[in-house]
Amino acid sequence: MVRRARPEDAEQINALRKQVNDLHVQGRPDVFKAGFSPELQSHLDLYLNSETNYAVVEEQDGRILGMALVDYIDRPESPYNLARRFVHVTEISVDAGCRRQGVGRRLLEFIKADAREKGYPRIELDVWAFNDALAFYEAEGFTVFRRFLEMNV
Repeated sequence: MVRRARPEDAEQINALRKQVNDLHVQGRPDVFKAGFSPELQSHLDLYLNSETNYAVVEEQDGRILGMALVDYIDRPESPYNLARRFVHVTEISVDAGCRRQGVGRRLLEFIKADAREKGYPRIELDVWAFNDALAFYEAEGFTVFRRFLEMNV
């Protein structure tokens, strides 16, 4: 069952978020802090008690198999850009033992339906180059529209 997360889900959600954090630390130890600090854990509270963002989970028999953190973005027009409305998937995680079983797809279907219901015409997310989830996102219909490049000096 895919549903909006509740405060009592925080411990299980943070266990999934830690898996993602560990992946990021392994992929870019020069960028991400090792461990899963109390500050990082409490960041979840913003998604459990807000009108401008939310957390969604897939639960089966009381166990959370996957989760996503989602922001509603309303950007006004600027000298550079037109006004834009979109949903940003800030974090998404499926338990390592539950991957390739449709959990991520069902989370994205929930997010898409919610975006349509609220009048948001697009969903955006970003992914680090080392993360093999890129293939999943592309299979789900996401396309690259911007690239960030870096150079060490």
